[in-house]
Amino acid sequence: MSAVPTAAQIRQSFLDFFKSKDHTIVPSDNVGYTSRDGARIFTNAGMNQFVPIFLGERSADVDTWPGVLHKGLPTRAADTQKCIRAGGKHNDLEDVGLDTYHHTLFEMLGNWSFGDYFKKEAISWAWELIIEKWKFPPTRVFATIYQPDKSKGDPADRDQEAWDIWAEKFRSIGLDPDIHIVNGNKKDNFWMMGDTGPCGPCTEIHIDLTPGAPNLDEDRQRAGALLVNGSDASCIEIWNNVFIQYNANPDGSFVPLPAKHVDTGMGFERVCSIIQGTKNFTDFETAKISNYDTDVFKPIFDELTKMCGKTYQSTLPKANAQGHVVPVTEQEKIDVAFRVIADHLRTLSFAIADGIQPGNSDRNYTLRRILRRAVKYGRTLEFKEPFFYKLVDVLAQHMGDVFPELRTKKEQVKAVLKLEEEAFNRTLDRGIALFDKVVEAMEWTTQTETEYTASITSKLGTGEVLEKSKSTTTETTKIRRAEPITVVPAANAFELYDTYGFPLDLTELMARERGLTVDTKGFEALMEEQKQRAREAGKKNKQVVSVSEIETKAPTKFIGYDTLEADVRVLEVVSMKDKNAVVLDVSTCYAEMGGQIGDAGQLILGANTFPISATTKVGNTWLHFLEGDETPAVDATVRLVVDAPRRHAIERHHTVTHILHWALHEVVSKDATQKGSSVTPDKLTFDFNSAALTPQQLADIERLVNERIVANDPVSWSEVPYVEAKANNGIMALFGEKYGDLVRVVQIGGQPHKLDGWSMELCGGTHTRGTGEIGLFRLVGESAVAAGVRRIEAIAGLEAYNAARADADLLKLLAGKVSAQGAHDLEKKIEALQQQLKDTEKALKAAQQREASGRAKDLLTKAENNAIIANLGDVDADNALAVSDALKGTFNGIVVLAATGGGNVALIASVAKDHQAKIQAGKIIQTIAPIVGGKGGGKPDFARGGGKDVSKVDAALAEARKLIG
Repeated sequence: MSAVPTAAQIRQSFLDFFKSKDHTIVPSDNVGYTSRDGARIFTNAGMNQFVPIFLGERSADVDTWPGVLHKGLPTRAADTQKCIRAGGKHNDLEDVGLDTYHHTLFEMLGNWSFGDYFKKEAISWAWELIIEKWKFPPTRVFATIYQPDKSKGDPADRDQEAWDIWAEKFRSIGLDPDIHIVNGNKKDNFWMMGDTGPCGPCTEIHIDLTPGAPNLDEDRQRAGALLVNGSDASCIEIWNNVFIQYNANPDGSFVPLPAKHVDTGMGFERVCSIIQGTKNFTDFETAKISNYDTDVFKPIFDELTKMCGKTYQSTLPKANAQGHVVPVTEQEKIDVAFRVIADHLRTLSFAIADGIQPGNSDRNYTLRRILRRAVKYGRTLEFKEPFFYKLVDVLAQHMGDVFPELRTKKEQVKAVLKLEEEAFNRTLDRGIALFDKVVEAMEWTTQTETEYTASITSKLGTGEVLEKSKSTTTETTKIRRAEPITVVPAANAFELYDTYGFPLDLTELMARERGLTVDTKGFEALMEEQKQRAREAGKKNKQVVSVSEIETKAPTKFIGYDTLEADVRVLEVVSMKDKNAVVLDVSTCYAEMGGQIGDAGQLILGANTFPISATTKVGNTWLHFLEGDETPAVDATVRLVVDAPRRHAIERHHTVTHILHWALHEVVSKDATQKGSSVTPDKLTFDFNSAALTPQQLADIERLVNERIVANDPVSWSEVPYVEAKANNGIMALFGEKYGDLVRVVQIGGQPHKLDGWSMELCGGTHTRGTGEIGLFRLVGESAVAAGVRRIEAIAGLEAYNAARADADLLKLLAGKVSAQGAHDLEKKIEALQQQLKDTEKALKAAQQREASGRAKDLLTKAENNAIIANLGDVDADNALAVSDALKGTFNGIVVLAATGGGNVALIASVAKDHQAKIQAGKIIQTIAPIVGGKGGGKPDFARGGGKDVSKVDAALAEARKLIG
């Protein structure tokens, strides 16, 4: 690495190094992790996925794991693991943005040994990679080893073995190990999984980043050693090697493990900052050591600059009088916002791609807190509309090669972030305004003019100055408090949380920026009260076995034909097995019926959202099924919002189903009547009675449907008496369906609502307003589903476009593979290739015949007793047949041939007419084929057979010799 390497090169260099050491390279595990006590947490270390191996619950078999990137030994592994530290014991959330190195998501580079190599190899390879391959200046490198402090009850003994190995390495290049190896106590150099279980000493590698020449003299080396394991950021740890060699027992004793393991972890962003910040170790004097000043974050920063017009300048805020690190200058505020947004983007994108979404509880709420923190910092960059989700594209572009799930799930990640961002945006500015009012009330009090005059009089001669601010809207005067309140009341913090969706840490952040604190104990008490109310409300939720048991009998008023959002009231909450559902007085969600799938969407209460996964009906009452365990309370007024893109995709497929029905009548027959249909966002299916359709009929149907779409005919609907609809021969109804006195007619074409369209059907579903909204229609397939019933599967709109785009891309790919000048030249190229293939096959056959003729001549010289019995070896059955044919014209005897090409046995026998009284070809094959594990047969003059057991070929031919005699 002479030039400054990119982050991607550094990562790959680490993996390639351990690939060369016979390690299996495994993909990163999911960022979500279920702990051994069942808690759903985040993966916060690289070793999590290997815990079962460490505990002896699973054998070391990493080379067989799904998705292995390089297969090495089953007992050695290396990877880069996505880790999130934003809650519990490891929580870096509040520090992100304020310094150069804290993150909520980071990559952990690591290598592991499961009962394979131990300290000697681990330390030697660490030295080889750091010193010899990456060229860290050795005078700036220090290693720590475990030295227990027995006065404090530290376990086990000093790790002399590790000291000796390191000492040999440092001495080999003329450095004093007494300077470069530093002792560490239990806190710094002893790792334990828990109070009991596998544990052991660790050795860490630190680097001195103090300004100066790349190589330090002995005095500077001694000074650097004093910084190790301290709080000075100019000497930091880069790699930890844990040696799991003991088992901690409940009685406090430590006994050696039968199998010893190695578990290492290196912070990827940190090592990138060192290598890139020092310009590959050439400049420590002016080095800028910051994780955020690397190409890990630069693409995100560049995109942010394009979006907001502000630039990142790497400034850092300092601690204020209260000890809080708070940005003061405008550039400090901008730079903090850049760091927070970029970090939080990575965390949320990786988590959502791995299936963990922002929510109302546990780690899901942690993600929601992170997102809302990022959105709040977006205000610093003057973003008023959703912006965060737009950054996913650049992240997927730059990290998708290593983490392909980012590209695979990119659109889903963007959709989730946009939805969450929109929900918080609705309350963010009002919440900030409320906080400003709270702070103002903490600094100022109000008095009437009379009270103010009295205060002035009482203060005369005291030397105290009162600041006066006359209200413009009331007859009151604001007086600055002599002793301002410095603690934000719990009630205000809770209102920000409950009504405006402000996580407590976000309120604390805003308070710190004003030099204030928050009454967190009071907040927690109010939270507990709310949880208790929720528990009580939960007990009232009706537990049902089936949807028919719901108590609400009043019909749900459906208004979703005309609007997709409405304020509605919760009438009932029911729980069924692992699902919760709510009944609302009014709904904009379409309930599943008539072949159309039900709507999805969300309920919004303040800044809290409750995703709706499906909508069904019981009688005339709608059930809205919610994702997760959280539900709004009965009688709560919530905002109901339909998932509009999904609804519109469904409408496109539903309207085009009606057009398809019309086209079937035009092309096939008026008797091709509907037998069922299914309409989803992804596709439609339409069942009808008919014989199989011809390719020409299918092409005509597809053309007709697209012609009606291009015409952009109006789509309208009207409610009419059923008797009137039944009397209109132009209106289609499904036989066997039960209709009420009033029915809904969906009309396409003609004058809207005049019942004069070219397609008119009784239908309660939702539709486009014009056929042009459908966009494009494509038939996907036509098949039988029952006797006399056919099914057409089709797609429309964006789904049809995506399919067309995929077909075009495939044609382009194929054209490139055969060197065609675009798709138009592809047919000629394929015809040429086909002719070339025919010519090649012809030439090959001629060559095989020549080879077979030569082989036949050779076999003729080996004939004995009018018989040729031979094993042709590793050739295929066609080659053996060609040899047999070549012998027919020149040999009037018995021929038995075997071939073993492709690992299978081919047997051929031919018997000339003069010898058939003695033996028949079919008899020979029937006798010898079972010997090779197969079967065969034929006529007296010719027979073929085969088998699987190549090892028994000679035995089979020996049996043939016995038969011939």
